[in-house]
Amino acid sequence: MSETIKLLIVIVNYRATDLTLNCLKSISTQIDDVSGVRVAICENGTSETDACRINQFIEENRWNSWCWLKAVMPNRGFSGGNNVILQDALKWDKPPENFLLLNADTILRVDAIRELMAAVESNPKAGIVSPRLEWPDETPQISCFNFINPLSEFIDAAHTGFITRILKSYDVPVEISDSPTEPEWTTFACALIKCSVFQEIGLLDPGYFLYFDDPDFCRRARQHGWSVLNWPAARVIHLRGQSNPVKTLTKELKKRPSYFYASRARYFAKFYSVPGLWLTNILWSIGRILSLIREIFGHKTPHICDEQAKDIWTNWSHPLRISKTSGVPGK
Repeated sequence: MSETIKLLIVIVNYRATDLTLNCLKSISTQIDDVSGVRVAICENGTSETDACRINQFIEENRWNSWCWLKAVMPNRGFSGGNNVILQDALKWDKPPENFLLLNADTILRVDAIRELMAAVESNPKAGIVSPRLEWPDETPQISCFNFINPLSEFIDAAHTGFITRILKSYDVPVEISDSPTEPEWTTFACALIKCSVFQEIGLLDPGYFLYFDDPDFCRRARQHGWSVLNWPAARVIHLRGQSNPVKTLTKELKKRPSYFYASRARYFAKFYSVPGLWLTNILWSIGRILSLIREIFGHKTPHICDEQAKDIWTNWSHPLRISKTSGVPGK
């Protein structure tokens, strides 16, 4: 591609076509706010019908000049779906200067693109920039975090105020701020990433089918000297939980899909070693014993998903293995 693209917005659609179309509508009102903005959609294995529907929507609105779709089959997960677009764009004669990974279940507030571009242009060391994510009623969502670590798993399983307080520095969520901050990692529901970051550290790790891909990428970027910046002046609605079932299942304490735990195992094995994964699971189990005692004798409300004590051992013996056919860890 010969034109200069300052920002390529990448959307992965899987069984969320209505959400994707609404997301596109919000982008369309800002497409001319910054020159050189384009949108690429990966229809990630839903169906030919959904691909045709998205293409028809683009054509009917005459958005062909700045938006296009590429369909793949089967579903490659979050990392794989984004990589479909990223790997093509990075091979162009003039790759986009920046990429915006954007969930289908998001809606851009006014000036979101302009603010994100202003942030990345005024902060040369920031390789990854995220907006303030919020609910439709403007209530902010926690979207910035400290790195997930073995002790944070103990904290989560114990679910005890005393333990959380004394191990606060190891806890994962970061308090919401109205000023720019530099968290250790940020959710990729909406994240602007400089092209040079991808060129330096590579694409998203395809070993993560869904979840744990964002802390992995932020961790690798920080290891190469890039910072992560949260820019709350850019605001984006995130209809959290509507594009995949894990959030809902977690809230209802139901069994989560195996890919969640496979990604978890990959993350801990990759950054803490395979024995580190085992240690993490042991710490989680100790924390779970403490919370279970409180549930039995203190009549506390359970907070653990069905079969979670067993599922954390998913892929415990081969957490870094990836199927050559499906791309799903350990399958």
